[in-house]
Amino acid sequence: MASKASLEDAVSELMDSPGGELLSSARIHLRKRAFALFGLFLAGLIAGFPIAKSIIKWIIDEQRLPDDVNVIVTSPVEFIMLQIQLSASFGLFLAFALLITEASLKGVKHPVVRARVAELDLKPPRPSMTMILSVLSSIGLGVLGIIYAWELLTPMLLEYLSTDAQEAGLSTQWKLGAYVGFVLNLAIASAIGFQAPVVTMLALRVGMVDPKTITMYRKHIWFSSFVLGAMFSPPDPLSLFLVALPIILLFEISLIIDRVLPKR
Repeated sequence: MASKASLEDAVSELMDSPGGELLSSARIHLRKRAFALFGLFLAGLIAGFPIAKSIIKWIIDEQRLPDDVNVIVTSPVEFIMLQIQLSASFGLFLAFALLITEASLKGVKHPVVRARVAELDLKPPRPSMTMILSVLSSIGLGVLGIIYAWELLTPMLLEYLSTDAQEAGLSTQWKLGAYVGFVLNLAIASAIGFQAPVVTMLALRVGMVDPKTITMYRKHIWFSSFVLGAMFSPPDPLSLFLVALPIILLFEISLIIDRVLPKR
């Protein structure tokens, strides 16, 4: 009984703390906006259904497939279920984007946050040229990563994998869901990996890390790039290398840029 009472006291103390107040406010806000979030998800699901169909047709274009390769469906509902899966992902993205935006806008106005800012004598964050350039650079690099995956990475890997299977005497028939997932995973992995310069530059410019420290742990960062590449890329060594290599190159370029540009 004593341990139960102490646990209840600890939970009560946690909920009365500033962090607990923020958590309670977030829970209340989530309950109030649950219907709007679900409505936005449903709208994204409906609007994304025809878009998903066009994306699938674009990905399985015969001109992009290697020779003697066929994309097949193994069940009558596979194509429909894939459309639903992609459109549901679009709906979840819209709902999550709304939730993050509202949390950011209302979070800075929360009494707990205002009190903490006043206690630390900080200035409220305002959009700056650095922030705008960071956002634009992140979007641009993400698009560049998708183009890299679509124009270079995917055709090269598909040709290599199909040729390797055919040389082993296997017929190359790929399932629709697996093939589309393969292409989309490569695009997402490349878009995330191409954010390396933005993350590195921000960490250096705001003083989160020292350039000497990054140089000292360069090998660890390279290894982490391969680990991330293994997490997001398909499970073959060539995909891992082709996803991790641009991350390492962009990371090294960002270090050079940091040395060249003057620091304020």
